[in-house]
Amino acid sequence: MIIARSPLRITLGGGGTDLPSYYKEHSGFLIAAAINKYVYITLHQTFYPGLILKYSKLERAEKIEDLEHPIVREVLKSLGFEQPSLEITSMADIPAGTGLGSSGSFTTALLKALHVLKKNIVHPAELAEQACDIEINKLREPIGKQDQYIAAFGGVNCFKFMPDGRVEVSPLKISEETLFNLEDNLLLFFTGQTRSASKILKVQDQQSKAKDKTMIDNLHFMKDLAKESQKALENGNLSELARLMDIHWQRKQERSEEMSNSEINHYYEYAKANGALGGKLIGAGGGGFLMFCAEDKSKLRRAMREKGLKEVRFQFDFQGTQILTQ
Repeated sequence: MIIARSPLRITLGGGGTDLPSYYKEHSGFLIAAAINKYVYITLHQTFYPGLILKYSKLERAEKIEDLEHPIVREVLKSLGFEQPSLEITSMADIPAGTGLGSSGSFTTALLKALHVLKKNIVHPAELAEQACDIEINKLREPIGKQDQYIAAFGGVNCFKFMPDGRVEVSPLKISEETLFNLEDNLLLFFTGQTRSASKILKVQDQQSKAKDKTMIDNLHFMKDLAKESQKALENGNLSELARLMDIHWQRKQERSEEMSNSEINHYYEYAKANGALGGKLIGAGGGGFLMFCAEDKSKLRRAMREKGLKEVRFQFDFQGTQILTQ
């Protein structure tokens, strides 16, 4: 049995500039961090021909083409499997549709496990690009590249998305003290709402392709904000990071009416009145996790508990996609 895992992620600035519809014209830049919440893939070779898939559904199929799960189907085809005898199971620490990049983590973990089965050695950059090719090119999802890259590499990194498709990855240059303080003062709370990132990102993707000035200007602003966030982090200034996160969230809501709702806005304002310096909704928007940079962690935790929001405590992951056993 092969067991692979990929970390989920949080975005610290620049989200949305990693979509091809933007970076192919303007280049993109964002900061993302992998966290120690994971998607797991187990792979088991069976004695009988055919495929068994266990995720939120149970699938049995004789041929790859008959699989309903689009990512599993395309990954198996892309790696040259013809008539595999496999049982594939996926599990996750956090539900899908919550803004932490679970789809990219799922794809990188599945690819890693199948590469090990085929005795292939694959570099994180190659793994990430293969995952992007599956989701963006083959399945035509209107998503970006950050999820696949941060899942494959792990760590707290800056990503530059170049017009020719290349991605430059560089670790954020922060002190150990700042890293620990950042990890200690970022708090995640589940809103209880899930959503499809593709539906929300589709609007951004279409408007970017149409060269809509309002959308392009918004993404330019987000990219500049991410670069300011990089400076704040490298200077160890977390209060400045929190201020920039708050600006980011206010401007991000301008992209789509589905980005937020009255309930999420209420949670956000209540958090700011009770110990949060700034924050934002993680991911494409519409639900999932609120992340705050806290000034008073105890007060903030108490306030969010009063509202019925569950906190998920985390640490950063520096291992990326890896094999746990084979």
